[in-house]
Amino acid sequence: MVVLPSCLWRLPFAFDFDMGQVYAVHKPWHWWVILYVFGLSVLSEGLAYLSFGLVARWGEVVPSWVPVVGRRRIPPLAAIVPAALGGLALVVLWDPLPLAFLHLAGVPLVEYANGWWKALAAVATLPLVLWGPLLLALTYGYHRRRREE
Repeated sequence: MVVLPSCLWRLPFAFDFDMGQVYAVHKPWHWWVILYVFGLSVLSEGLAYLSFGLVARWGEVVPSWVPVVGRRRIPPLAAIVPAALGGLALVVLWDPLPLAFLHLAGVPLVEYANGWWKALAAVATLPLVLWGPLLLALTYGYHRRRREE
């Protein structure tokens, strides 16, 4: 659920709607932006959906409908290692502290036409800050549950 608001907020960018962002130089729109934005949204939602495997049965045993490997137990490290690395990467990516340092170093932040656009962007994207820590918490719980096997 923490990824969905940003995915929905991002979709208008595919059709050259700037969502209130103000640019010093107008960027040209290209047809591939549609593929990029929709692809990014589908990819992030898909990766977020995989975290349900850390709490669902299909994260421990391959579902029976999967050919060849159906009903086999999943080795715990096959889920723990990618989930932990992904959670750490998300913490690094969405931690607001590096973004603040970038701003202090002179990298301009995105400007908005007014406070309402800025508030909408914040409400849609701030839940992403929780994605990494929540994934790490799920990974730890999965590890504790599966280590006793």
